Amino acid sequence: MDSNDTIGDVLRRFFAGTSEYVFHSRLGVADTELVDYVSDLLVRFAKADAVNRIRQLNGRPATEVVTMMAEAQQRVGQAKREVHRHIGDFTLFWSGMYPEALRENNSSDRKDQFLSYCRFGKRAYGIASEIESDPVDPPCALLKRLSEQFEMCTYALREIRREWESGDEGPGRDKPILIL
Repeated sequence: MDSNDTIGDVLRRFFAGTSEYVFHSRLGVADTELVDYVSDLLVRFAKADAVNRIRQLNGRPATEVVTMMAEAQQRVGQAKREVHRHIGDFTLFWSGMYPEALRENNSSDRKDQFLSYCRFGKRAYGIASEIESDPVDPPCALLKRLSEQFEMCTYALREIRREWESGDEGPGRDKPILIL
């Protein structure tokens, strides 16, 4: 790590390189906009406050998809788009990177116990893709592709995790230390 690099810079390069490798080499997907989005998602979600950035009206974080969906229904325009986009990001991240953590959702005290993260993630990206915004970031067409290719992106995230967990396999590779 160069002395001028920040942890964010290192994470950004690591996730960008790993995402490109998995999508391009392993899956044969050359959609650079999609790959960049997934890579940026990993960098954003490296901070817990980004994972739980949707707030309820009482100010508490919305930590369950059911609660986030209720919040989305109370919003309009750009705010509604952002909540649906976050639901897509949230469900994609957890179902791809840490699917084993979703078993906790099956406990009877969780609102998300019967929720299909894949189905709700696809739906949320689809809704977000239909809400025009200015400036358009990310573009509606990209959100639509995330909806349509949700399962493939979930699989890619699992492969990205495997890649970083295997870290030092292969010649000349240093095992990254990730503090999340």
